Amino acid sequence: MSDVMSAGAVGQRWKQRPEGSNWGEFGPDDQLGRLNLITPEVVKAAVAEVIEGHSFCLSLPLDLPGGNQFDRRHPPRLAPTGTADDPHMHRHAESERWPNVTDYICDDVVTMVLQYSTQWDSLCHHGYLFDADGDGVEEPVYYNGWRPQEIFRGPDEEPEKGVRRLGIENMAVKGIQTRGVMFDFHRHFGPGRRAVSYDDLMQVIEVDAIDVRRGDMMCLHSGYAQTIIEMAGQPDLSRLRLLGAELDGLDQRLLRWIDESGIVAIAADTVAVETFRRPTGEGPRKALMPLHEHCLFKLGMPLGEYWWMTPLAAALAERKRTAFLVTAPPLRLPGAVGSPVTPIATI
Repeated sequence: MSDVMSAGAVGQRWKQRPEGSNWGEFGPDDQLGRLNLITPEVVKAAVAEVIEGHSFCLSLPLDLPGGNQFDRRHPPRLAPTGTADDPHMHRHAESERWPNVTDYICDDVVTMVLQYSTQWDSLCHHGYLFDADGDGVEEPVYYNGWRPQEIFRGPDEEPEKGVRRLGIENMAVKGIQTRGVMFDFHRHFGPGRRAVSYDDLMQVIEVDAIDVRRGDMMCLHSGYAQTIIEMAGQPDLSRLRLLGAELDGLDQRLLRWIDESGIVAIAADTVAVETFRRPTGEGPRKALMPLHEHCLFKLGMPLGEYWWMTPLAAALAERKRTAFLVTAPPLRLPGAVGSPVTPIATI
């Protein structure tokens, strides 16, 4: 099998696409990827999973896990609007402009890293070197062949406005509401760190009788986010490194299953959805995070991280269910690469 696939007439920014990708299949200018598979019929089927009307918040408090991550992701900071001398927090609104009023005003601002806590990764979160021109030279490229110059603003182009293409606002406008399916790795494999293989996944599907349908969101529960809550903002990294079953991005059968299953997104209660392995520097260049490459870059499939799955997973297990309605739109923040999210699951 060749490493690349010819574009034919569908690709306008590329002459060849990565093997196993769907570039061009949703149109040459597509920015939604697999979310295109969330059709009205898929949403109606998802709503049909609501039997009892119980809802579950799947978000961590957005100031968790606590501390600084990767030396660049810092906890959110809240402050009142106004000035230090005149903060607009429990501020009497009476003034020369508004005399004799009884109102008190509370108004605040947050400075936050958009991918610090429970989050979505947009399709421009990860790009890769790939020879999309077919000239034998690899160049940086993103989902559907979008090039950096089409996505990112230069220093003289108001970079504070964010990206031009593949931003999180596309996911928000689509409105992410679909059928979620729970893969309870914690119940099957325990709390320890594990690279979940294709065979492991098939075992979970068989034992739990999971019905995976086109348009579903795959939700992974390992108990990792629950441990973060219990650590109460003081994460013990030495302990966390030993926890959390995640997908094995090096398992090619698993990657093929993700493609063939028709799922539209993967959300996990861990840091990265996939098991991270430090590169050795030996052999040819390769993706640091192969599942991110497969999902974000090749398939246009968004990834959710740090979702709090434990109460939902327990409720589903008690009822011997695995499917539910999930509603999880990101912020409609034009130009953003990622977004905090407060997903809601309803059973």
